[in-house]
Amino acid sequence: MMAIMDIIIIGCLVSAAAAIPGCFLILRRMAMMSDAISHSVLLGIVVMFLIIRTLHSPLLIAAAAATGLMTVVLTELLIASKRMKRDAAIGLIFPLFFAIAIIMINQFASGVHLDQDAVILGEIAFAPFHRWTVMGVDLGPVGAWLMGGVLVINTLFVTLFYKELMVSTFDSLLATSMGFRPRLLHYGLMVCVSLTCVAAFDVVGTILIVALIITPPASAYLLTNRLSTMLFLSVGIGCVCTVLGVGAAVVIDASIAGSMCAMAGLVFILIFLFSPEHGLIKKAYNQRRKTIQFSAMLLTIQFFNHRHPNRHPFEFSIQNLTDHMRWSESFSKKVIGYAVQNNFIVQHDAATYRLTPFGEEVAKNAIQST
Repeated sequence: MMAIMDIIIIGCLVSAAAAIPGCFLILRRMAMMSDAISHSVLLGIVVMFLIIRTLHSPLLIAAAAATGLMTVVLTELLIASKRMKRDAAIGLIFPLFFAIAIIMINQFASGVHLDQDAVILGEIAFAPFHRWTVMGVDLGPVGAWLMGGVLVINTLFVTLFYKELMVSTFDSLLATSMGFRPRLLHYGLMVCVSLTCVAAFDVVGTILIVALIITPPASAYLLTNRLSTMLFLSVGIGCVCTVLGVGAAVVIDASIAGSMCAMAGLVFILIFLFSPEHGLIKKAYNQRRKTIQFSAMLLTIQFFNHRHPNRHPFEFSIQNLTDHMRWSESFSKKVIGYAVQNNFIVQHDAATYRLTPFGEEVAKNAIQST
């Protein structure tokens, strides 16, 4: 039970630390940069391991972070050349770094923990057993301290430069005119992403950390239009997905890290469908409602053009709408119901309707606007 609690704590720390810079990556349309960095850092880890021959050195983290930053710099240089777009530049740099790292692992470190499965998947289930002990005192899992430190660094960076990050994210030219330094802020943000990917490397692996950086912020993006709210929501969604993912993994006996990310994907799908502002169902409903509104306006014009008292009552019946307007009977009833509800028309007898004075004004305005 204690191991499960440790896993949940570490998972929440990973999710929270990843979500903070992830929000800015989403808003800057740089989501795939996290994928590039998370793969590229492996090269720095491998090179430093071959130099110092130990996996338990802070130099590995420094080398990995440097490699992540190098990835960003090289990508920006390719973009600045005007010969390559961002997605192409990212797709060129990180596969190169990752491929070199995999080759070096196969050739020089095949018997070490740096195998492809560990690199790609990671396993948070083992994190509680790697403890930090000082003078015989167990201070808890190393992963919790490491991810907690990264969370503090990311939080401090965003808190100290919140205004500058917000302005440069939405309008870099305005940020420059205000005396900010968007490029320096960009590299600072990329350092935070690199540190997060490196710290989470052994906990959830290179691929799954991408899901934790991107998916909770993407879900939060669909729920709010405020950056501050998006930051808090993304952290909360990440933590909820961690708890649900750990629970699901225990029940079905699956990879915990994989279950966490699968749960994050499921939450995103639910929000994508049911978000009150940007959800797919809400958009479909609004589109359907606009169609009915427009059709109700056409209905008022139809009635207005046939308002002569000698007109046959059939012109104002549902049957005429299905024949003349080529609407289905069910759609005709919805349009008439909307028109009656908004006082465009009133029921004249059992089968026909007539325009109200307000409906006549609506029809006149619609005709004039066309």
